[in-house]
Amino acid sequence: MRVGKDSFFFGGNPVANTQSAIKRIRSSGRKRLRNQLYRSRARTFIKQARVLADEGNVEEARAAAEQAITTLDKAAVRGIIHRNNAARRKSRLMRMLANAEQAD
Repeated sequence: MRVGKDSFFFGGNPVANTQSAIKRIRSSGRKRLRNQLYRSRARTFIKQARVLADEGNVEEARAAAEQAITTLDKAAVRGIIHRNNAARRKSRLMRMLANAEQAD
């Protein structure tokens, strides 16, 4: 196996042999980290809203839900998650909030 600027090794295994493939590996890694940021942020806000709603803090839960909805919309627009996936999550979140408000 050749080692040099023509090949790219990851964990000891040859992954890419062309410059374009090496560049795609680098750029896809950057995109993966960026996408992970949006998905993680959305999950965090959704979890916060659920916890606050379970505790009975409906106003704070509504604020966290608004942040979650904004983040889900941004992720859907950027193509990180499918728009139907974002719509489904928003729907479930709002339904959970409505049930929490009725319980109060």
